[in-house]
Amino acid sequence: MNLIVHQSITIQNLCVNTISNSSVLQIGSAGVIQPLSNPPSAPEPVQSVQEAAETGTSLVPLPPPA
Repeated sequence: MNLIVHQSITIQNLCVNTISNSSVLQIGSAGVIQPLSNPPSAPEPVQSVQEAAETGTSLVPLPPPA
């Protein structure tokens, strides 16, 4: 079954307060909305938490003491 939709949308003013990662803002018709997530991956730690605890170093870069 083929369905052809012709539409014309005129938006004078659109105010969107918040869009979160799981929000969908749709204007008009869509056959299928497929989710898409491309979060950046976190870098691998240089040392493990246990190694940091054993050596007394911080996993978070801290400024030198003043």
